Amino acid sequence: MKILFLGDVMGRAGRRAVSERLKTLREEWRLDFVVVNAENATSGAGLTAAHAKAILEAGADVITLGDHAFDQREMLTFCEQEKRIIRPLNFAKGAPGSGARIFKDARGRQILVTQVLGNVFMKRAFDDPFSAVDQVLRANPLGGNAQAILVDVHCEATSEKMALGRWCDGRASMVVGTHTHVPTSDAMILGKGTAYLTDAGMCGDYNSVIGMEAEEPMRRFVTGMAKGRFTPANGEGTLSGLYVETDDRTGLATRVEMVRNGGRLKDARP
Repeated sequence: MKILFLGDVMGRAGRRAVSERLKTLREEWRLDFVVVNAENATSGAGLTAAHAKAILEAGADVITLGDHAFDQREMLTFCEQEKRIIRPLNFAKGAPGSGARIFKDARGRQILVTQVLGNVFMKRAFDDPFSAVDQVLRANPLGGNAQAILVDVHCEATSEKMALGRWCDGRASMVVGTHTHVPTSDAMILGKGTAYLTDAGMCGDYNSVIGMEAEEPMRRFVTGMAKGRFTPANGEGTLSGLYVETDDRTGLATRVEMVRNGGRLKDARP
């Protein structure tokens, strides 16, 4: 199976890059399944129903969220209606929507998509991500009722992402980090066969400070004072993520490649 994961869609620039390029990449790379993290797609804070629909229409099979999952209030109800949206497993016990679900590709192969939030350096404490993802993986053994399993690990700390990657090694097809908006260069297949990347980066304008126009973040760093709101940068966006090929029999990864397409970053593709 050929799977593409795209990192955090950031504002209009990220949405534009996805809508203009994803369908072409699906055809060129003969992708079987595409997952897009879109928790910052609406003005850098959450996701509206309209923007979710646009990303799905652009070629995403599934959307994952993150700690900003419900910044846009309409997502509280829309994620219940639209089953292709996955919120974090450990967000809150009463959170609407689902943190894990099995989907099918065009050939009928089953793909489990799940997401967990980290705890290190996050603004609030979430339920333990290790036990949350362990419960899902135990209930859905790789190569059994799921031919592939994708885990989106939404964390601040690289150490926590790496630990979660190894916690899932051999039990998931791929573990991909999100949240920090900067792509790391450690794409690899772990010892037991799971494809791993500490952070997929963002889909957005990299002529920025993690996707925001630089002036206000720089003012706050230099002076310690806020003067205005953060505004998403709106130049040409780069699609950033991870491409993985899996073995249908075992569900394990056979190939892993970083993806960067368009914008200011150097091109990288399968």
